[in-house]
Amino acid sequence: MHTKFFQEFKRNKIGVIGLVILLFLSTSAVLAPVIAPHDPWDYSFHYLQQPSIDHFLGTNDIGYDIFSELLWSLRTSVFFGVSVATIACTIGILVGVSTALIGGTYDIIVMRIADALLAIPSILILILIAAYFKPSLLVLIITLSLITWQTVARGIRAQTLSLKTKLHIKAAKNMGASTLYIMHKHIIPELFPLYAMGFITKAKIAIFMEAGLSFLGIFDPGTKSLGIMISYATHHLYLDIWFNWLLPPVLSLSLIIISLAFISYAVEEISDPRLRRDHGTQI
Repeated sequence: MHTKFFQEFKRNKIGVIGLVILLFLSTSAVLAPVIAPHDPWDYSFHYLQQPSIDHFLGTNDIGYDIFSELLWSLRTSVFFGVSVATIACTIGILVGVSTALIGGTYDIIVMRIADALLAIPSILILILIAAYFKPSLLVLIITLSLITWQTVARGIRAQTLSLKTKLHIKAAKNMGASTLYIMHKHIIPELFPLYAMGFITKAKIAIFMEAGLSFLGIFDPGTKSLGIMISYATHHLYLDIWFNWLLPPVLSLSLIIISLAFISYAVEEISDPRLRRDHGTQI
């Protein structure tokens, strides 16, 4: 099933375009310590310099090299998105599969907790925590993960309830297979497209929220962020330096969200035959 999925994905032009963009940005973020020409915290340079060989995007009002700051900010966004998506999806998968297989009181209690969390806007919780406690990046990652796993769990649970009626699942259960064995060997491998969709969606939400909190000034000031770069740049629009200070972080953030949206569309199209157009080869 995984092989067939990847073969279909390679024939989907939108998905491939999104993946190429995302890989380029992610690679740049991961290699930031290597390819950044300057220390992003070095403010010894002359402020508000124009783009040059020494400073590809010039310097900001403090004297930071904008290009180096951009790479490290991109690194923060990628790390934040991947971390939140990984933790939230792991919780969602375990909860969704276990509630569907175990059922009973456990299912009722856990799903009611999920419903309660769904009723609370995640962004409000993050704003309150960030504003009052000034938490670190790690605390915000854990907090967002713990309040955004519900949608993944509900989707996984629905599909697991459908899968558990299949003959091979019933046969394994009748032969004495444990719930953990059925989860590991039969249920979880069948739900890969849902994991991919959940991961992409959570990463996109996390990256956008991180940028939003940074822009509002309630994110960790000791961390480089695209939102902080955009916020500071907008304060100096009167200097007409938007093309080398404001545009790069805005474009980078936009490309991350767009690439994830392209990949998400491709995964959804592959998973649902009703959405396919010429087997996913046309844009």
